[in-house]
Amino acid sequence: MSFNRMKEKVEYGDTVLVHVGFDNMLPFIVQKGVTHQTKFGAVRHDKLIGKKYGTKFQCPRGWVYIMHPTPELWTLSLPHRTQILYTTDISMVIFQLDLKPGSVVVEAGTGSGSLSHAILRTIQPSGHLHTFEFHEERSMKAREEFEDHGLSQFVTVTHRDVCGDGFQLEGVADAVFLDLPRPWECVGSAKKAMKTEGGRICTFSPCIEQVQRSCEELSKHGFSEISTMECLLRNYNIQFAKLQNMNFGDDDAEDSKTSVKDAEDPSATSPVKGDGDSGKNGSDDCTPAKVAKQEPEVTTPKSSNPKSKTTAGSSEVSSYCFTSAVPALPMQGHTGFLTFASLLTH
Repeated sequence: MSFNRMKEKVEYGDTVLVHVGFDNMLPFIVQKGVTHQTKFGAVRHDKLIGKKYGTKFQCPRGWVYIMHPTPELWTLSLPHRTQILYTTDISMVIFQLDLKPGSVVVEAGTGSGSLSHAILRTIQPSGHLHTFEFHEERSMKAREEFEDHGLSQFVTVTHRDVCGDGFQLEGVADAVFLDLPRPWECVGSAKKAMKTEGGRICTFSPCIEQVQRSCEELSKHGFSEISTMECLLRNYNIQFAKLQNMNFGDDDAEDSKTSVKDAEDPSATSPVKGDGDSGKNGSDDCTPAKVAKQEPEVTTPKSSNPKSKTTAGSSEVSSYCFTSAVPALPMQGHTGFLTFASLLTH
């Protein structure tokens, strides 16, 4: 199975992702005579052969989707050997390191290979990734995964403690990524690995104390444009909001006109009752219609009725509905700080 090209139908040996739910995805390699169990029932590999990627697959108690693997889907479903970077941070790393087809990247801390798969897709077909892992078993497992995914020609996996032994590379890298407990110890070796015309470097640290030491070391080795950022994912819920008795300013305009008229001619709205003139000056202003107008406005309570009265005796108006984005109260917590710097030349 290859992560660098899309296939139309499932074949034996393919790595497929079975999408069971929005938070449940099962990766496996299609093999003859093998069966995987899901909450909707058994998925027999033999029946997947010839199915198009992205289609439904009927199970005894429901259905699942057969998905073609991508770096984003692999990040959500890969077996965790270490803590991983997710798409929010990965996208910023690739953007800030200015990666493109043909780039040569040095990565310290292969881990579970989440970032590695995204880098490999970006630098193909002429780029190369040198990734280093100090844990021997994890490095062997990563090498096997890259071979199974058809990416071995674009990556070199090395088992080495780069904090103590360095990268042992010189003048080859366009960009360097450090995901280590003590990244400041590798800044000097990372500088040697970068090309003479310079490049970009990124460190991933969970606490600000590590960021401070890394920035100091980057400054000592001639790196510039040092910046630190933190990527947090904020979720929004799309809801329909309903507002009743919308006032677009018409009532305010009428009130302002009335107040101006009253100020110019107070006698027009304030009847003067003289002795024995109640019939002439007072009776005309006390008719039932005008008394109703002088009564205070009464607001009707909110109801589910799409039409509601704004004032006593007034005509009905339709409620106003619109789509709104409401931020969710719980927010994803801190993952780590990304520190970027540039090396102009050396």
